[in-house]
Amino acid sequence: MMSRQSRSQPRLFYEGFSLEQRVRANHPLRKIAKAIDFDFVYEEVGHLYGVNGNPSVPPPVILKLMLLLVFYNVRSERELIDTLPAQMDWLWFLGFDLDTPIPNHSVLSKARKRWGVEVFRSFFERVVWQCVEAGLVDARKLFVDASIVEADASMESLVDAGSIRHRLHQSYPEFERRLEEQEQSERPSFKKVNRQRVSTTDPDAAVTRDGKATLAYKVHRAVEGQHEIITDTQTTAGDAHESHVLDALLDGHEANTGESADTVVADAQYGTNENLLTCHDRGVKTHMPHLGQAAQKRNAARGVFGEECFSYDASRDVLLCPAGHELRLQGRDRTNDGFHYAASRVACAACSLRPQCTSSKQGRRVRRHRRQQELDQKRAEGRSAAGRRDIRTRQHLMERSFARAKRYGYDRARWRGLWRMQIQELLTCAVQNIQVLVKKARPWPTAQVERMGSEVRRFSASVKWFLLWLSHVRSGPPRVPTTIRGVPGMALSALGTPTP
Repeated sequence: MMSRQSRSQPRLFYEGFSLEQRVRANHPLRKIAKAIDFDFVYEEVGHLYGVNGNPSVPPPVILKLMLLLVFYNVRSERELIDTLPAQMDWLWFLGFDLDTPIPNHSVLSKARKRWGVEVFRSFFERVVWQCVEAGLVDARKLFVDASIVEADASMESLVDAGSIRHRLHQSYPEFERRLEEQEQSERPSFKKVNRQRVSTTDPDAAVTRDGKATLAYKVHRAVEGQHEIITDTQTTAGDAHESHVLDALLDGHEANTGESADTVVADAQYGTNENLLTCHDRGVKTHMPHLGQAAQKRNAARGVFGEECFSYDASRDVLLCPAGHELRLQGRDRTNDGFHYAASRVACAACSLRPQCTSSKQGRRVRRHRRQQELDQKRAEGRSAAGRRDIRTRQHLMERSFARAKRYGYDRARWRGLWRMQIQELLTCAVQNIQVLVKKARPWPTAQVERMGSEVRRFSASVKWFLLWLSHVRSGPPRVPTTIRGVPGMALSALGTPTP
């Protein structure tokens, strides 16, 4: 028999009703609430609140609201607060009841400004450490890459920096008068964007061009290879070069995991001389193409001799060209921290291989870095079979990390300003790590055994590097020239010796 729904008056009171009963046992928010301790934020932000005045929204509730904003990719804070009363699982996660007052959406923006970036970085670091404790992190091999995030500003907001400076000089007296009358809490600061134009909407964003010019930021990530946990992240303007961030990523990875990486895998943008030598000094293998490798391939395809075609004779401190002629030391290359070597003008003019070498009337000149031997060693690591294999793995591993972030609104900045973009990236990375943590966390005994194994492997690697260093010290430092031929009296003692 078909029944009909009666139009009864809604009840004013419900006996035995509980939000706990309305949230299913395998709900993702249940797993997050069980795995993550949000109460740490009391200690982090306690000094930012006064002892008098109206009670604030509890800091853990604010942090959970921020997490919900990213986890469910809600478009705005206003929409999050408007949707909150109808979402029983959200209310349960926040510790609310059906009749709990809902905070105003402005609470979130005020808290971000009051807390700053460091509170959210602390939250991200705690999540990373929980992943380490759960045995989900293999800190020995690190994959790094960067990606562009579109800023919340249009190209129409760009104006000429010169005209802005002129107008600011004209209006400075008026600004000064206003500042005397009323303290300004947050005045927009006009900054240079790409040295030519400035964005009046988001001064921290930079113009980037990948087919179409756009205002953007750039996020740099360090990801381990076992479960693709993001161990560190840095955020810069969109025009920042990747090579300048590698050292910070290595430091952050070591601080967050308690272990330093044995191998770093990256693309050619990170393969600068500075990065290669930094990794050499830290005892880190570099599975990455060096920055000039593409140019070497082009030269080889055209049959042109690149600098790599010249061999070094350490006993005589000369370079030998493919034709067997000597290139002698001419002077210091202060820009690239190396030396200039030049062939005889007469020898170059009579050489049969001159068309493949140089068109200069002065003869061929070649630069050699002061620590070229170490550079050659690090470049060879990138060309090895293991290096090529890791480089191929990095391509899809890092693309997967950034692709997963898109479901959390990663492809466009939620807020304006570099520090706000840093908060967005830290929350996004924390959410991605939490997803792995609640899905793949092992029982405590198993995790501890795996962590002990990782520490044993790390200790063995340290012993190996110590023995290599000891053998290097006993064999004596490499020969370094004390004078430059052709420049009498120029001492090289200030250059020091290559670091073992």
